Amino acid sequence: MAFKPLHDRVLVRRVESDEKTTGGLIIPDSAKEKPAEGVVVSVGEGARKDSGELIEMAVSAGDKILFGKWSGTEVTVDGEELLIMKESDILGIIEANAAAKAA
Repeated sequence: MAFKPLHDRVLVRRVESDEKTTGGLIIPDSAKEKPAEGVVVSVGEGARKDSGELIEMAVSAGDKILFGKWSGTEVTVDGEELLIMKESDILGIIEANAAAKAA
């Protein structure tokens, strides 16, 4: 992929949610909400302070993240629908170890 976000922006691929509820009911496509989880595809270099100093990004490519329901702008890059959002729209990073401990 030949796309790199600028400044403090992040390119995100949505992670599809389950098609069944915990009770086993199948959710039709028309009733599904867009997932608020995604995987970071690429990140910009970071924002700059007024002094010109670079503020390093807290996320990196490959991080699984949680973001707000209305965050980002939908774009199509190389035929794939992705989101571009500011780093501040990201609510947190989902760590693999936390998911493994819960299971």
